[in-house]
Amino acid sequence: MLRHFDHMTIVVRDMDSATAFFGHLGFELDKDVVISGKVFEDYMGVPGIEAQHVTLALPAAPTRTEIQLLHYLNLPQDADPGIADLTRLGFNHICFAVDDLDAEVARLRAAGVTVRTDVLDFHQRKLVFLTGPEGVTVELSEWEPEPAAAAQ
Repeated sequence: MLRHFDHMTIVVRDMDSATAFFGHLGFELDKDVVISGKVFEDYMGVPGIEAQHVTLALPAAPTRTEIQLLHYLNLPQDADPGIADLTRLGFNHICFAVDDLDAEVARLRAAGVTVRTDVLDFHQRKLVFLTGPEGVTVELSEWEPEPAAAAQ
């Protein structure tokens, strides 16, 4: 049985800007290593793998939550021109909960993060999409209190 979300890995061309983006979201550097050799070739299914592998952890999360960034040092890294297209099959976006969406949006805009949409009120949540590293869509969500709970 699943216990909780553990991590997501994103292949990036620019490790510094990707690390900075997730730093703006509250992630902190946990590990920065180079992975290579037969063990990783077999596990990842990538012959000749040599990659910088950065683990970023979210210290404020109630359970360990990681974003892992992978930068191949010896293999071509082609951009995925369709990654931001939310109609295509496969990965769509990742979402993080926040306490105050409006404050987060203002803070992230001031830090230069690209906010892709206006804030949407949807089923007792406020939502917004950001453009993350390599065009990956990142969503922020603020849950609004249930009407009965808000009246108490």
